[in-house]
Amino acid sequence: MQRYFVRHKENDSFFLSDDDSYHVVTVMRMKINDTVEIVYENRVYLSSIVSLEKNVCCKIIKELDNINNHLNVVIAQALVKEQKMDYILQKSCELGVSEIIPINTSRSIVKVDKNDSKKIVRWEKILKEASEQSKRNFIPKLGTILDIKELVKLPFNHKFLCSVNEKSKTIKTVLSNVSISDTIIFVIGPEGGFSENEEELLISNGYIPISLGNNVLRTETASSFILSVVNYKFMG
Repeated sequence: MQRYFVRHKENDSFFLSDDDSYHVVTVMRMKINDTVEIVYENRVYLSSIVSLEKNVCCKIIKELDNINNHLNVVIAQALVKEQKMDYILQKSCELGVSEIIPINTSRSIVKVDKNDSKKIVRWEKILKEASEQSKRNFIPKLGTILDIKELVKLPFNHKFLCSVNEKSKTIKTVLSNVSISDTIIFVIGPEGGFSENEEELLISNGYIPISLGNNVLRTETASSFILSVVNYKFMG
């Protein structure tokens, strides 16, 4: 069943956005009385389509018991080329990330201004659609684009830096000290890795270098690996 996130509710009815209305009518070819799942303020409702006008209207049938426990895992991802960034956003969302913070680094091939509204709108759309596809009841937060100096000022219970240093602790080891209620951040570098100065700044601000295994992963693979390991550890 299709799931849509909405912001507009009146009494027991929801009104879909222009894009979602187009998807319902033109792509899915739904009809009056067809049912969909509507997510409003992190709560999920089984709803029936009652109007196919410009903004599709759905009426609540019942609220669904769909409370998802989620980990407070943040991925700080160095900016990469568009196709790779899209993949990282989509797969991280599917695997349960709570927030993604894009970061500008000295070796990032792509540079994005934090006020680039066109890029941000695109990323937010990817996160919304991935959340609907994977049946989440909230959309991960897209953090402001930061540089390393800004990133290290943010507070977290556990702070990890993905590293290829042979002396780094393994992700399995560091997760043994983490509880499900903690806030965790993993920082992932660009294709060329972090500069020595960037690594030193992160480490001097409490980031623990960790290894993701014997193989060197591509930057677009790292977040999926991390979140899979985290999910395995805390899976109920």
